[in-house]
Amino acid sequence: MADIVPVSDANFDERVIDSEQPVLVDFWAPWCGPCVQMNPILEEVARELDGQVTVAKVNVDENPVTARKFGIVSIPTMLLFRLGEPIKSIVGGRPKSQLLTELEGLI
Repeated sequence: MADIVPVSDANFDERVIDSEQPVLVDFWAPWCGPCVQMNPILEEVARELDGQVTVAKVNVDENPVTARKFGIVSIPTMLLFRLGEPIKSIVGGRPKSQLLTELEGLI
């Protein structure tokens, strides 16, 4: 069973940029209601797509360098990285079915 991987400014390159498989990074904050609502959805996605994609979370309050680097101005924002490059941006909460549809063909 895949767990969501916590990512920080210090280990972002190692865990996301250098990853051999695609990584869906959720930029979030604990005070953000829609971000909190996405947590169980992202946990389900991590389990369902285990081996196909890594799901990671970056707390924007604790990791402002990474959030700034990728121009995160609204949360939740999810960026899908493949081969170290962001290939898809998803801004705002989504039901699981819609999130999976948006990821289809990209992972």
